[in-house]
Amino acid sequence: MIDDVLDPASPAVPTAEQCVLGPLLRRRAAAAPTAPYALMPDGDLWTYARTLRETEETAAALQALGVVPGELVLSWLPNGPDALRAWYGVNLAGAVLVPLNIAYRGAILRQVIADSGAEVLICRPSLAARLEESDGAVGAVRTVVLLPGPEDAAQDVAALAGRLATRFRVETELRADRAEFAEPVPAPRPWDPQTVIYTSGTTGPSKGVVSSYAHLYSSCTAAFHGMAGPEDRYLLQLPLFHAGGTIGAYGMLVHGGSVTVVPAFTTAEFWPLIRRTGTTLCTLLGVMATYLLKQPPLPQDTAHPLRAAYVIPFTEGATEFSKRFGVPVRALFNMTEVSCPVLSAPDHHPGVPMHCGEPRPGIAARVVDDHDREVADGVAGELVLRADRPWSFLSGYLGRPAETAAVWRNGWFHTGDTFRRAPDGGLVFVDRKKDAIRRRGENISSFEVEAQAVAHPGVLEAAAVAVPGDEGEDEVLLVVADRDPAAPVAPAALLEFLRERLAHFMLPRYIRVLPELPKTPTGKPTKHTLRADGVVAGTWDREAAGIRIRREKIV
Repeated sequence: MIDDVLDPASPAVPTAEQCVLGPLLRRRAAAAPTAPYALMPDGDLWTYARTLRETEETAAALQALGVVPGELVLSWLPNGPDALRAWYGVNLAGAVLVPLNIAYRGAILRQVIADSGAEVLICRPSLAARLEESDGAVGAVRTVVLLPGPEDAAQDVAALAGRLATRFRVETELRADRAEFAEPVPAPRPWDPQTVIYTSGTTGPSKGVVSSYAHLYSSCTAAFHGMAGPEDRYLLQLPLFHAGGTIGAYGMLVHGGSVTVVPAFTTAEFWPLIRRTGTTLCTLLGVMATYLLKQPPLPQDTAHPLRAAYVIPFTEGATEFSKRFGVPVRALFNMTEVSCPVLSAPDHHPGVPMHCGEPRPGIAARVVDDHDREVADGVAGELVLRADRPWSFLSGYLGRPAETAAVWRNGWFHTGDTFRRAPDGGLVFVDRKKDAIRRRGENISSFEVEAQAVAHPGVLEAAAVAVPGDEGEDEVLLVVADRDPAAPVAPAALLEFLRERLAHFMLPRYIRVLPELPKTPTGKPTKHTLRADGVVAGTWDREAAGIRIRREKIV
């Protein structure tokens, strides 16, 4: 174990040497220059010294573009070497990374880019092509840096760059002599922002969570305390545009370990990858554990180096996974805004589905009613949190002081999630209090789905709600009312309309067409009624119609 890591229970703010990218990476590279840090998808191995060099070359190039300390920089890249060096290079230059979900497109993409106010966008050419879907300005973006992937043909990149050059300054590389890098002034401090990660809105658009170095460090040390060290390798299969990915990558940097970088989880490749790369730690999100359990049993099921896994959410399948594959499992509750406040002991088998463990030392947790009064054990209420350590939760929502104040009302961070306290003192997840849908590890804003649905000329009004899916996760049910009853909306045509406007994971599986939506006396759709009704007779199901939605592969 590394002995310079601050105990997550300590109320002390970590030093810059402990948590800020530049000093931390330089210390690791000086202490163990040849030690592995990142095994890339193509098999290329980055040592700590190589990681520092890549980071300095990228930071020097960003400074040459005019990026200054405190500036927000957009990164729209899949997991891989470019995503990692862009993140670390931005931070080394003293700037703030804004990673974008690679599934974004249409109005949601434009809203997030505009909300960030960033002037520089680093992206894959295949993603940048989506910018051409809009004739107008793309937020404040002035410079687009195209970093081609292995499947991008040089002539196609050149053609795209030529078209984009009519609207933006376009660069096709992001690398400069590391000797040209200049230390940022002022130097980043632990409480300064290192990322702004966009998380789904509930009753409004997605909002940017401002995360400090101390916040990310607190998440990393909480997740890996007593668990990770220099000999460990974490499977980085969660995307770097989500907190789950950033905690894994930075957590191994903090603890002197390494990461196996892959673009995404694949069922068939999971165990061969674990064995081939010597990966010891991972996080299984959503239905990943379920998919692995559905594979035929093999004699070598327990022959692998994986020695611990977080399973989120902690369903009954987690224990089955542990027994079959011989892997101790842990539960964890986290949000982009907080720092792994609730987690379990190793080899967690509580006998209660959705049991997330207990509040970790240094975290105060209460389960409260709508007026912030604590409820009795066993009674469901909203989980509210606060931490002993300053700067260990979000610094706020970017440009949204009212929403920041609302989530922090009465001095407690309101998670918007409903829990009950178990007899053993642990916390059991019950439901989402907020009007959000969670599918395949992604939060989906019903507001954003509805906004695109009503853009269809035949839709008068819309309501999106969560209904149970086949794998224990949410599916999206979209209920719409016809604008003209004489020309009813065809569900398949509506889905096709939405495919050009929504990320793949936001597309509804079910569509129900009504003459009018049920409403409250104040005219708001009664979503609780639609949720309770669920998938009734006559509801269109895209799966039954033979329509399969697949994630677009970006490498």
